[in-house]
Amino acid sequence: AAAADDDNDDVDLFGEETEEDKKAAEERSAAIKASAKRKESGKSSVLLDIKPWNDETDMQKLEEAVRSIKMEGLHWGASKLVPVGYGIKKLQIMLTIVDDLVSVDNLIEEHLMAEPINEYVQSCDIVAFNKI
Repeated sequence: AAAADDDNDDVDLFGEETEEDKKAAEERSAAIKASAKRKESGKSSVLLDIKPWNDETDMQKLEEAVRSIKMEGLHWGASKLVPVGYGIKKLQIMLTIVDDLVSVDNLIEEHLMAEPINEYVQSCDIVAFNKI
């Protein structure tokens, strides 16, 4: 009977934390925070359709104007001209962004649709948005 009483002394029925439990909890939370800090910022691959004003718009200058936008975390990729109709072609361009540094909405509204690029760009649509 004495051996059974000794085993019961180790069990805390009221759930009070011991020093060992507190240290273990602190170590777990520190490990979680450390792993979160080591995580890299996410990246995304975006495909944009950029439409010119009309068939007389110089598509070479439009592409140069778009590629002239420089931002930290923004990398321009491949592009191609896709026929829309009536001799008008749209620019389809791929870009890679770092999610924490570049907002696609901000890129479109404040850069692609602003002076002087809006001289060439009538509208811009997101065709595909994929996390990498």
